[in-house]
Amino acid sequence: MLDVLLSGLVTGYAIAVPVGAVAALIVALSARSGWRVGVSAGLGVATVDGLYAAVAVLAGKAVAEALGPVQDTLQVVSVVALLVIAVLTLLHALRPENGARDGNGRTWTPLRAWLTFVGITAVNPATVIYFAAIVLGGTVEIDGPLEGTAFVLAAFAASASWQTVVALLGTGLGAWVSGPRGRRTTGIIAALVIAALALKPLF
Repeated sequence: MLDVLLSGLVTGYAIAVPVGAVAALIVALSARSGWRVGVSAGLGVATVDGLYAAVAVLAGKAVAEALGPVQDTLQVVSVVALLVIAVLTLLHALRPENGARDGNGRTWTPLRAWLTFVGITAVNPATVIYFAAIVLGGTVEIDGPLEGTAFVLAAFAASASWQTVVALLGTGLGAWVSGPRGRRTTGIIAALVIAALALKPLF
């Protein structure tokens, strides 16, 4: 059981730690809207990681095969969604006086942040395929529902803890750049980083 728990933690951190567009967005969101919103966004990512780990344990091979034909389509959807968010972040950076609002003037709440990041993460088929490859490839030997549950919970805990660190980093950044110029600068940088990281898989 201990081996399964450790494997779940390592697997969860391996998928969560590499910095991508979503992490950059969590940092920017936390800097502007506070740690509650940022942590909620991070937990949205971790929720999907946990669900995909569970799907991989229960039916990894079938899901991986089913996603194969539509993987490119889902990747395009993910890229477009992140580019839209990058544009909204840029527009918001030009209106720094509305610190807790997005480019459409809507307030970010913890629930809205959680739902948004669940949606962003869910359209990334690489996550479920990654977990399926770990489980089906024999990297982790799971024997029975108890060990399967332990693996899923450990993977979720790893992802959640890392996303929380990312959100708190963004919160600290927000406290540091509290002036209008700082918010505008970090907003523009965040938008460019999100756009670049969103387009990276296409190249």
